Amino acid sequence: MNNSTASTSNWVTAERDALREMVDRFTKKEIVPFLSGWEKEGALPRSLHKKAAAVGLLELGTPESAGGAGDYIDFLIANEQIILSGGSSGLCSALMTHSISTPHIVASGDEYLIGKYVRPTLEGELIGSLGVTEPGTGSDVSAISTRAVRDGDEYVVTGAKTFITSGTRADFVTTAVRTGGEGHRGISLLVIDTDSTGFRVASKLDKMGWLCSDTAELTFDEVRVPARNLVGEEGTGFRQIMRRFESERLLMSVQAVATAQRSLDLTVDWARARYTFGQPLTSRQVIRHRLAEMSRQVHSARSYVRAVVTRWANGEDVGAEVAMAKNTAVFTCSFVVDEAVQIHGGMGFMRESEVERHYRDARVLGIGGGTNEMMNEVIAKKMLDN
Repeated sequence: MNNSTASTSNWVTAERDALREMVDRFTKKEIVPFLSGWEKEGALPRSLHKKAAAVGLLELGTPESAGGAGDYIDFLIANEQIILSGGSSGLCSALMTHSISTPHIVASGDEYLIGKYVRPTLEGELIGSLGVTEPGTGSDVSAISTRAVRDGDEYVVTGAKTFITSGTRADFVTTAVRTGGEGHRGISLLVIDTDSTGFRVASKLDKMGWLCSDTAELTFDEVRVPARNLVGEEGTGFRQIMRRFESERLLMSVQAVATAQRSLDLTVDWARARYTFGQPLTSRQVIRHRLAEMSRQVHSARSYVRAVVTRWANGEDVGAEVAMAKNTAVFTCSFVVDEAVQIHGGMGFMRESEVERHYRDARVLGIGGGTNEMMNEVIAKKMLDN
C-alpha cells in the first residue's frame, strides 16, 4: 500500500520522492540488519550518526545558515520513511535527538554556540540531548528546580533531570535551569558539556519500548558552565521550550501514523501468507473487515496530520490543531498495532516479530511531547476559553 496515496500535495514532489528513495536505501542497509542487536544493547552506535550525516539525513529541517538543508517537512518525511522501511520510532528518537537539542540554539542566532554545538552535531561528530523533565515535575515545565547561580563568567548548576533521550551518549545537554524566581519567568536555557566536573549519568533507565534509544537520569553537582553557553536571554527559557513543543508534537504525530502504516502493511502480508484450514486469513470476513478498519483509520489520520503540518509550516496559528493531530495519530496507532499483534496471533507476541516492537514502541507516543490528556486540555482551552 503506497503511503503517498492520501497526501497533501507538497508532500509529494520529485525531490521528496528522491529523498524517500535515499532514506529507504539507507534504512535497509544501515539500520534494519542491526536493529535487533541495538535493542539488546540498549543504544545506537555513534557510527550510525556519522553515516546518517554523510548522506545528509541529520541536516534536514535545520536552516542553511546553521549548517542544515531542506525544511521541516523534509525532516518529517525522513522520519516517516525510516519507519516505513523497517526502522522504528525508537530508532528515530535516538538518531534524531538533535531535533530537540539544537533548535533552541539555532533560533537564538548565537554564532558561537551554533559553531560549537549545532554544526558538529549535524555532521555526526556530537550527540546532544534536551534536559527539561525532572523527578517530581513531569510535564510542569514552570516548576523545574534545577538551579543555575551566576558566579562571574560562569553559572553553577545543581539539580537533576530524568527521562532524557540519548542521555547516556550525549556530549552536551541543552538544559532548562532556574536562574530567577519561581514560575516560568525564572527559567533559562544553558548548554552543558557532559564532560564537565560534577555532571553524572545517575542511571540508565530501562523501558517498555524504544529499547534502542538510551534514556537516562542526569545529575548536576555544582557544575560550572561558561556564561556564554546561555541560550538567548535569561528568563526566556520557558518561552523557548514552549515554541519548540509544537514541532516535537508534529514529529511524534508523523511517527505514529508511519508506525500504524508499517504495522498495517506487515499485517496484510501476513494475512495473505498465513493459511488456516486450507484458506488464507484474507479469505475470512472478520479479518478482511479488521484490515479495512485499520486502513481507514491510517488514511484518515495521515491526511489530517499532513494538513496540520502544512498549515503549521506556513506559519498559521494551529496550536489546538497540532494537539488534535497528535491525539488522532496516537489513537490510530494504538488501535492498529493492537490489531496487528492480534491478527499475527502467537507470532505477534514473539520478540522476533516486527509488529511486537511497534506495539511496545507505540505506547510512549501518547506520553512524550505532551500526554493525551494534556493535548485534550490544549484543545479544550482553545475551544472554551475564547
